[in-house]
Amino acid sequence: MTPPSRRAPRGAAFVTGASRGIGKATAVALAEAGFDVAIAARSLREGERFEHSSTLRSSDTSPMPGSLEETARLVQQAGTRAVPVRLDLLEPASLASAVDHALRTLGRIDLLVNNAVYTGPGNMDRMLDLPSEVLQRILEANVTAPTRLTQLLLPGMLERRHGVVVNVTSHVAEADPRAGIGAGGWGFAYAASKGAFHRMAGILAVEHADAGVRFHNLDPGFVVTEMMERQHRAQGFGTLRGAPPAVPAAVIRWLATAPDAEALNGRTLRAQPFCREHALLPDWS
Repeated sequence: MTPPSRRAPRGAAFVTGASRGIGKATAVALAEAGFDVAIAARSLREGERFEHSSTLRSSDTSPMPGSLEETARLVQQAGTRAVPVRLDLLEPASLASAVDHALRTLGRIDLLVNNAVYTGPGNMDRMLDLPSEVLQRILEANVTAPTRLTQLLLPGMLERRHGVVVNVTSHVAEADPRAGIGAGGWGFAYAASKGAFHRMAGILAVEHADAGVRFHNLDPGFVVTEMMERQHRAQGFGTLRGAPPAVPAAVIRWLATAPDAEALNGRTLRAQPFCREHALLPDWS
């Protein structure tokens, strides 16, 4: 089989959480738009095991779907360069190492997509059941880590007066649940971390006004990822109804490439209505 020919890159992107879900779909969408992509995650190879139970009441270290190897293959099929880098949100040294390798390999980063999120106990635990060290871990992963990545990559964008930062946030950053955990609601720690993370884009847009760099929040809405589908099937439920990861990925691609995105600097976009209104995926509804 003849390997796909490479084309001149449109730019270089750094996407976290790229082994599965929204991050994987985003890496592929950006590659199709002509970006070389540094893809970052813990799961380098299929079948790696990490604790990913959402509650302290149980443990789940079953093999997780997806890998950077698979994402890299899809990026390369699109005709651009894939640079897999191991990144753990709870290991500060891995953040610096991943950024350093991406910059040395690609020369620059024009687009940072802060998509990775803490996966583990505490996300679906009541506040009174939440040990302080677990809360600190979630805040470290969902707030401190993407802040550090932005601090590492933003200076280069400012120096070139060109760049985009997209933060994949969540509805939980701005809204209260209608019911408790187990009945459609979510945990305090996850919401608190996303609420803090949600503030970054708007503040950076003010701090760096007229600097040639844009900052956006993207609320993906309810998206059906590989992990969610697997957990849903394991619990014996029927088909999940939600958007595919390609929907927020299409909006991120638009933010990275469309001239009209300039007017949305510092704003929060709702991925699913935005995708419909702009007909970014004509086959999806």
